[in-house]
Amino acid sequence: MADVKDKNLFDYNEDSIKSLDWREHIRLRPGMYIGKLGDGSAPDDGIYVLIKEVLDNCIDEHMMGYGKQVDINITDRTVTVRDFGRGIPLGKVVDVVSKINTGAKYDSKAFQKSVGLNGVGTKAVNALSNYFKVESFREGKTKVAEFEKGILVKDHKEAKSEQQNGTLVTFIPDDTVFRNFHFIHEYLDNLLWNYCYLNAGLVIYLNNKKYVSRNGLLDLLGRKTNEDEVRYNIIHLKGDDIEVAITHNNDYGEDIFSFVNGQYTTQGGTHQQAFREAFVKTIRDFFKKDYEAADIRQSIVAAVAVRVQEPVFESQTKTKLGSQYVSEGGASLKNFIGDFLAKELDNYLHRNPQTADAIKKRIEQSERERKELAGIKKLANERAKKANLHNKKLRDCRYHYTDEATGKDKDAVLEKQKSTTIFITEGDSASGSITKSRNVESQAVFSLRGKPLNCFGLTKKVVYENEEFNLLQHALNIEEGLEGLRYNNIVIATDADVDGMHIRLLMMTFFLQFFPDLVKQNHVFILETPLFRVRNKQETIYCYDEKEKQAAIKKLGNKPEITRFKGLGEISPEEFGRFIGNDIRLQPVILEQGDHIQNLLEYFMGKNTMERQEFIIANLKVELDLVEEGVA
Repeated sequence: MADVKDKNLFDYNEDSIKSLDWREHIRLRPGMYIGKLGDGSAPDDGIYVLIKEVLDNCIDEHMMGYGKQVDINITDRTVTVRDFGRGIPLGKVVDVVSKINTGAKYDSKAFQKSVGLNGVGTKAVNALSNYFKVESFREGKTKVAEFEKGILVKDHKEAKSEQQNGTLVTFIPDDTVFRNFHFIHEYLDNLLWNYCYLNAGLVIYLNNKKYVSRNGLLDLLGRKTNEDEVRYNIIHLKGDDIEVAITHNNDYGEDIFSFVNGQYTTQGGTHQQAFREAFVKTIRDFFKKDYEAADIRQSIVAAVAVRVQEPVFESQTKTKLGSQYVSEGGASLKNFIGDFLAKELDNYLHRNPQTADAIKKRIEQSERERKELAGIKKLANERAKKANLHNKKLRDCRYHYTDEATGKDKDAVLEKQKSTTIFITEGDSASGSITKSRNVESQAVFSLRGKPLNCFGLTKKVVYENEEFNLLQHALNIEEGLEGLRYNNIVIATDADVDGMHIRLLMMTFFLQFFPDLVKQNHVFILETPLFRVRNKQETIYCYDEKEKQAAIKKLGNKPEITRFKGLGEISPEEFGRFIGNDIRLQPVILEQGDHIQNLLEYFMGKNTMERQEFIIANLKVELDLVEEGVA
């Protein structure tokens, strides 16, 4: 207990109470408004949320029947978004982007099924931007306001304008909040396609690239699957305030995309769970057989979109729906989705017996595979226990052993889970360096023993028979799906040489072959570590490529000392701490729209040796040319 002389440390009086204005609070607690900050290497990083918050307003205007096009331009770090809706009422332009809880969406008649209901969106963008400009065009007039970090710096007078009605927002994210940030095109691409799938006919341009969908969720699944891989033609069903698309392929796991009011709910929620349950019940009822739910949903690729009145999300970033009902006094989401599938899907299957037969065969195949694995899984689990996983292969992080990890505060547990990382590395020296320099609270290390098996084309049986894979799936806790995933970020950390690159490929093959949802849900990364250290007596610069090395040499001059790191084990723990801390550089493993897993694996890990060899030679030549030019 503290000594009496320290009582001032616990004084609680009028001076203890602080009042922050809207801007100060957003900048002090940005995570409350836009989720995690990040540098752009993950799709839910804050810089993408900033774009979404502006776009959501454009989409809401489109949903109300105003504006069929949105123009976006991103140059370096500057973002501009122009819609052609009604435009913000000119007298409220400043208030709408700088006064919390100000907006039109509190009028439920005007925005019955809108996304952004909290009056926060563009205020957060404004407060977290070095520069923010909003311009409204309305009925032949315009109004402009400019801000810096949420502070109004120029309030223009209303003026005449010949521009079409709508709103133009320009912002530059604050680089003191979003350190070393960069936009990844694939994430922007996915974001915009999802908006189009949910709003058939809407046209979006990003740097002059056109995005438009005519068939909604049917187009989404068409891009997510390969015609040669699906077991039957995509089922596409539409009703009032609901749209569904369904098929099965040959991949492991479930791939379900869920949306509410045009918002992609990456974390699912009540509507996604209702769909999963309703699909199982409808299939059981149709075939009059009590199939295992896991067998019915194995290899499913589906999308469900609903519109509900005044949706309730579990966070400001709107990634998980919490609403239980379609509208006040209306049906529960569970019954609404269940009744829709019970009628429409059942009717579809009766009208399309070939599709019904294909679904039945897929379910029975999953059933056979599950039963064949049952005995092997039991033996593998026993081996994992005997291997003493936590001492032999895994150096865990303290998060998993604290009271907080098992506490009752669900939000606190979820937030802490998002910060957990596991490094998968090979060799004692590399794993030793990472282990000594890691943050023991949130970073774990899993050590591989030599090169893992190339598992392309093998069945899931190998996951249990191969000790390395079996122990890894137990460390990640993904045997029964991603619900129990212990680490949010799975980072492959290998040497930047030929052997290291090969290990990366083998590990990515393992994840894509057996646990593709880990990649699809953006949990897998490659650790980037410096290739060079350039230093003189005054300064040390770590460089990740040839271009950075040349810039460092130019900066330091006088023939600095240059060290080429050949492996992770050559980097001291003291140095390594810099590269896996706040300034960590992660390269996400991304499946682009239109990429199909089995095609990718066949090309890179299959037996098409000559074709792959020609590809490597051609790209190696390009890389060497860039190095010679000092570009790469």
